[in-house]
Amino acid sequence: MNSKVIIFIFVLGAILGTAWVIQPFSSHKNATQIITNNQPKGGNFSLTGIDGIKHLSDYKGKLVLLYFGYTYCPDICPTNLGNLSMAYQQLSDKEKAGLQIIFISVDPERDTPARLQEYANYFDSNIIGLTSTAETIAKVSQQYGVVYAKVDDPNNGTNYAVDHSAFTYVVDPEGKLQNQLPHATTPDMFIKTIRQYVK
Repeated sequence: MNSKVIIFIFVLGAILGTAWVIQPFSSHKNATQIITNNQPKGGNFSLTGIDGIKHLSDYKGKLVLLYFGYTYCPDICPTNLGNLSMAYQQLSDKEKAGLQIIFISVDPERDTPARLQEYANYFDSNIIGLTSTAETIAKVSQQYGVVYAKVDDPNNGTNYAVDHSAFTYVVDPEGKLQNQLPHATTPDMFIKTIRQYVK
């Protein structure tokens, strides 16, 4: 990970230690707006998966764990999704049936629905990969207090990174955002959280 990414993550972690929400929403490349006085509202959305349009409301009655990232992410996304996968493997069949994990791309330029689902399938935990236009992703990210920014490589325009916050968002069976779990949440903590909502 380069120094810019490390600094970004450190600063982001410090901010989020004292505030619930950091929200991006700007039409300017690499710009983010930080808002710290309101809890994110969450809410329904419509995004595209390999099987077509999916809505959060499609999963009403299930606990939904949302994670925002991208398939070219070198380490943060694999860590979080790997821990989620380890937790998922320890659930009963009934608990698995009451849970849906959704991976939303913050890199719609490169992450097609097919690529997203291929990546999600690697973790073997019934993850659904979703994407959309950059404008729609920005809107959904704002709903959930997600911050992200493209980091261009001046030597190679297609070889860029996307710095992003790394929470897992807990949406209850009624579709309401209840909590956000930090980066590197352990499998045991994921299981404990899942069992609060999936009886």
